[in-house]
Amino acid sequence: MHYRWVVLAVLFLARTSMAFQFQSVAALAPLVAADHGASLADIGLLIGLYFAPGIVIAIPGGAIARLLGDRRVLAGGMVLMLAGGLLPALSGSWDALVAGRLIAGIGGVVLNVQLAKMLTDWFLGREIATAMAVLINAWPIGIATALLVLPAMADPGNLAPAWLTVLALVALGFALFLLAWRAPPAASANEAGAGRAVALPLVALSLAGAVWALYNGALVMVFGFGPTLLSERGWPLAEASSTTSIVLWLMVVSVPLGGLLADRSGRRDTVLALGLAGFALLLVAAALAPLRAVPAIFVGLGLVSGISGGPILSLPSLVLRPETRALGMGVFFTFSYLALMVSPTLGGWLAERTGDAGTAFVLGAAMLVLGLAALGLFRRDVGRAATAAPRPRS
Repeated sequence: MHYRWVVLAVLFLARTSMAFQFQSVAALAPLVAADHGASLADIGLLIGLYFAPGIVIAIPGGAIARLLGDRRVLAGGMVLMLAGGLLPALSGSWDALVAGRLIAGIGGVVLNVQLAKMLTDWFLGREIATAMAVLINAWPIGIATALLVLPAMADPGNLAPAWLTVLALVALGFALFLLAWRAPPAASANEAGAGRAVALPLVALSLAGAVWALYNGALVMVFGFGPTLLSERGWPLAEASSTTSIVLWLMVVSVPLGGLLADRSGRRDTVLALGLAGFALLLVAAALAPLRAVPAIFVGLGLVSGISGGPILSLPSLVLRPETRALGMGVFFTFSYLALMVSPTLGGWLAERTGDAGTAFVLGAAMLVLGLAALGLFRRDVGRAATAAPRPRS
């Protein structure tokens, strides 16, 4: 059973390659804009296109995985990531870039849903919050790596080396998955139920998905509006961006720490709730505090904001049976894809109306309060279901 850690490493690299590909446009934004005459709005649209398919693909992707099997569907998702990444490398046109982004995004959405489901199969009952926290950490690591590597791989008018670097990392993750993946010993239960209709715990699953979506929406407020918040207060843009990136780097520490705390203490809900509450308070503090205190608050955000991630992502394991995990995780992630599209738009609109980027941070805090409420409702629904379940006769 120690092989589960090998599986975690392989799935971690696959998710890192997805984050690397997602961030590639943002990392190369000035060069992409110069090459194509694109505006900031065009660049923003291009970035958002990657996860736009998730709203309609996540649930069907989970249903297809239930019929065809995890290995085939995840491999298909990575093939789409490779195909989408190849288009801009072969053609320098804007249309190729847009089409490639959409194709790769479909593959990335399928990959993201399957990774959580497959990791649950291997770690259910064994350090699952820790495993989910490690998987989440692939996201900031992939993004940070793209920001460091890709600008050095491209020149104005020649982005092909950067696009090929993205392809190389995706191909590496794909190859290691094909070589190392194997189904967990309990996979037969999942396969046995593949042909049967199943009932999903939609209320509990939707509430868990709402917690994850609201949490991610609050994170978007930090990364989307942190540099603007500091710039409005007189900081140079480069310094404002680097200070905001501190949150990303410190999350690499706080995300696995939260998973370990949840698993070792046995108090998943307490760790989760305290993490959300601390995150909300620090967002409000960043919006209202004097400028000299903001860097310290951003350090606090990095150390606190990641604590809830692993415990939240493990919530579906409490209500999904093996035969419902593929479809159920599709439902769960659909909420977050919707939030990733809506929350930055709403935050930007509020910041523009008020003339203060701190308003977006306050919005993020409000999202986290709603997330705490959704967590309470989730626990109440799970408790009701457990009470209503028939007890076995002695």
